[in-house]
Amino acid sequence: MTLVVVEPLKRRHCAECHRGPLPLLVLEYNAPRCLDCADLSHLVLLPRGNTALTRRAREASSLWAVVVRHHRRRKRYERQGLLVEEEALARAESACLADADARARRRTRDAARRATEDTRLTAALSAAVRTLFPGCPPERAHTIAAHTAQRGSGRVGRSAAGRALDRDAVTAAVRASVRHEDTPYDRLLMAGIPRHEARARVADAIDATLEGWRAVP
Repeated sequence: MTLVVVEPLKRRHCAECHRGPLPLLVLEYNAPRCLDCADLSHLVLLPRGNTALTRRAREASSLWAVVVRHHRRRKRYERQGLLVEEEALARAESACLADADARARRRTRDAARRATEDTRLTAALSAAVRTLFPGCPPERAHTIAAHTAQRGSGRVGRSAAGRALDRDAVTAAVRASVRHEDTPYDRLLMAGIPRHEARARVADAIDATLEGWRAVP
């Protein structure tokens, strides 16, 4: 079971000792407790961001807790870091310093490998676009492929179907590009037109462009 500590957005006071406002709290039976009353005040905060340090500190600490904060727009709790024992954090920092050079070299190799993979995926997607839409200009096909294949974007090119060069996935990427680049769709959205209505308004223009690109030049 993972212990969870909350970084509150509102001013809260401890239900047991009444101190506050609390920078961090634990919810017990839906009542806030300060770290002293929750027996966690001896732990120190390790902010998120350093994966190796976080992993090692967690492994070295006999007691640890996840710190979360509610993101109002996304309507979910997101990790802010860990509370760990101070001695465990010190040991983890020493271990990270000892192999910092090796981890840096590994990161460089991993970055080069990912760059090669991304280049290959972009080239494959560009070729797939040209196969399905031979009338699409080569530079436009490359732009579409690079955009949809961007790592971490969540776009269709990074999906399993996109990486497999699925016909529907490739077509969806081309359609999205035409929608944003060759129609007034974005201007309609900025004017307050609902998304579904804006899509309906530009559907014929998109279909016409795709039909023209399907023709062999």
